[in-house]
Parts: sequence; structure tokens; C-alpha cells
Amino acid sequence: MTNLLLVFAAMLLLAVLVSSLAHRTVLSTAALFLVGGFLLGDGVGDVITLSPDDEIVNTLAELALFAVLFTDGMHAGWKEVRSAWRLPGRALGWGLPLTLLITAALAHYVVGLGWIESLLIAAVLTPTDPVFAAALVGNEKVPPRLRHLLNVESGINDGLILPFVIVFLAIAQGSEDLHIGALASELAVGIAIGVLVPLAALALERTRLFAVSPKYKPLNAVAIGLLVLALAQATHGNLFLAAFAAGVTVATVGDQYKESFEEFGELVAELLKLAALLVFGALLSPTFLGDVGWSGWVFAVLALVVARPVAIWVSFLRSKLTVREQTAVMWFGPKGFASVVYGLIVLKSGISAADEIFHLVAVTIALSILAHSSTDVIVARGFDQESEVPAWFDRSGDGEAAEEEESPSKGSEPPGKSESSESTEPR
Repeated sequence: MTNLLLVFAAMLLLAVLVSSLAHRTVLSTAALFLVGGFLLGDGVGDVITLSPDDEIVNTLAELALFAVLFTDGMHAGWKEVRSAWRLPGRALGWGLPLTLLITAALAHYVVGLGWIESLLIAAVLTPTDPVFAAALVGNEKVPPRLRHLLNVESGINDGLILPFVIVFLAIAQGSEDLHIGALASELAVGIAIGVLVPLAALALERTRLFAVSPKYKPLNAVAIGLLVLALAQATHGNLFLAAFAAGVTVATVGDQYKESFEEFGELVAELLKLAALLVFGALLSPTFLGDVGWSGWVFAVLALVVARPVAIWVSFLRSKLTVREQTAVMWFGPKGFASVVYGLIVLKSGISAADEIFHLVAVTIALSILAHSSTDVIVARGFDQESEVPAWFDRSGDGEAAEEEESPSKGSEPPGKSESSESTEPR
């Protein structure tokens, strides 16, 4: 534990010192922590010794995903989704299920997993995370509708896919372990806690008895999040659905708290993410990677270069996105941190294919982090080099796309991003 804390502190300082360089080059702080964990883990540096069963791994992963889903939910409030919903709607309504089905087919025919296990690994790998493509999402030269699309999609798909992970996992555990009533109760209690706790807290704040000082406004959302976390654990409600529902509720009902919490909350989530990536990298020992097998590596590559690109291409037919924009959306579907935690949940489940699924998930995520976080700058520069067009010119030539571009460009960045995100947000 001491070694882990020392290594994390040293790497965090290094990440801060090179953060400006990272925004101008293919260097990525996400890849830095992943590779650093690998080089200092078992079989290489032997400085950090961890196994997937260690309590620190599961606790850190759960806390990180809770924070990620809570902040993601804040990017998915009704106001943000309503302002420009057609393009994100295509990605979520068509792209998400198509990506799941194509990935499941690859797992079944390339690796040989059963159909339920294939659907399970596909659900685990479907969520995306824009933190590994920060240079693209935070670049003001990239069309606002594209940044908005990637932000809203990644902010919502973690929460949308979670019920599928839970259901497929329950089916894979066997009919004797599949209790539909208990499963539905767990999901319902989690959602109820995530909605009711923020509503009650914000209602109390509006009464004459209470008043929140500006200094403590960022802590209001933190207090709500911690209360949701504690209640979900105490009542055995689903922790992650509670987090996502709470974030959405705060964003929808309490705009002022979303704004004050945004910078502080995303910083906390980022710290937890980087710590979890360090731990995840330490789990990827040479022996672990060698156990994947050639079919596993083929699956990992195809999951990145076939599943999402094909699904997004079909989903955005006749959308009037430019070729460059559609190519960017097809490529930038980085496997996010949610997939790491969902993979650990599967590993702890004890199903017969748990170890094989975790190996496949781990190498796919590792390849995604390295590939997507090192190519975002290159793709963003392509938009930088595009010739300027008059503000009145509709590049899409289509009313649908024009609506998508109109709202985010009215003096605001995509949800969760500030105008200074290009220079300050860690990659």
C-alpha cells in the first residue's frame, strides 16, 4: 500500500509537469499511468504487487466508477440532452445496440464464447469515455456539434449499458441464481435513491431554514453524492445506477450546483480515474498478457476497428455529417473506465468464463487507451487545418445537423467542458 501511494504521488506530479506537452503531442496522461503501472507491476519492476482479488483494487474501482457515473450524469441533464438531441440520439439509439451486437458476434465467432458470455463481454466493452480523446473534445476548432455528440454519448452510455451487464451476468450465473424479483428490486432501489436524495436535499436548501454559502456550494453536490453512496450500500440498491440517476437529477433540478460542482467534481473523478488506471496497469503482467492467446488479441483489435466504426457508420447514414466528422465519431469510441469496473464485477462473479472474459476486456481496454489517447491530437489537428467558413454557412446542408450545431455554439462549451479545457484538462 505504501509503495502504491508513493508511486501514484510521483506519477501524478510527473503528469502535472508534462500536462502542457501532453496537450500538444501524442503523449497522454492516461497512457502514462497505464504504462507506468505495467512497468512497475509484477513480472517487470515488481514495485507494485497486486491481484484482481485484492480489496484495494475493487474498492478503488468502485469509488472511481461511482464518481465517474455521478459526474457523467451531470452532463446528461434534461437541459443538455434537449438542446441538441438528434445526433447523440442516433449514437445511443442505434450505435450502442449495434456495437453491442457486433462485438458479441466477434466474441462468439473469433474467441468461441457462448452467446450469453459473448453478450456479456459486449455489454462490458460498449461504454465510451471522452477522457481518452480530450484533445478532440476540448479543441474549439472541432465543430461544436461533434464535441457535443461525443460528450453526451459518453456521458449517458455508461449508465444505459449497466442494466444489460447486470442481466447478462445474472443469466450467465445460471437459472438457479437468476432471481428476477431481487434483481429488479436492486435496480429500482438504486434509481429511487439516486432520484429522491438529490430532490430532497435541493428542496431543503430552498426553504427559509437553510442557505448555502458560495464557498460551500461545490460541497453540496459532494454531500449528495456521498449520501447516495452510503444509502445505496446500506439498502443493497445498485450503487452505479444510483450514482448516474443522482447526477442526472442534480443537473436537471439544480443547475447552480452543477456549475459550482463541475470543476471540483471532475477533478476528484480524474484523480480516482488515474489511480485506478495505475492499478489496472499493474494487473497487466507479462504472464497475464501471454495468457490471452492469439484469438484474444485478434478479438481486441476487431472490437476497436470493426465493431464501433461499422455501428456508427450505419447509425449516421443520411445524417449529413461531413466525412471528417463521421470518421472521427467512428474512431473515437475509446473503451472507458466503466469497462474496467464492469470487467472486475464479472471476474468476481465466479462464472466459468469469468477469467477469460476479464483477460479479453483488459487487453481491449489497454489497446484502446494507447490507441485513442495518442491519436486524438492528430485528428484534432485535421480540423485545425480545415479552411475557415463564414458563421452563417451550414456545413451540413441539413436542418437536423444545423440544429445540433446551433445550441452548443451559443457561447457555451459542450457539457462538462469549459472554454479553457483545451489547456487545463488532463488527458
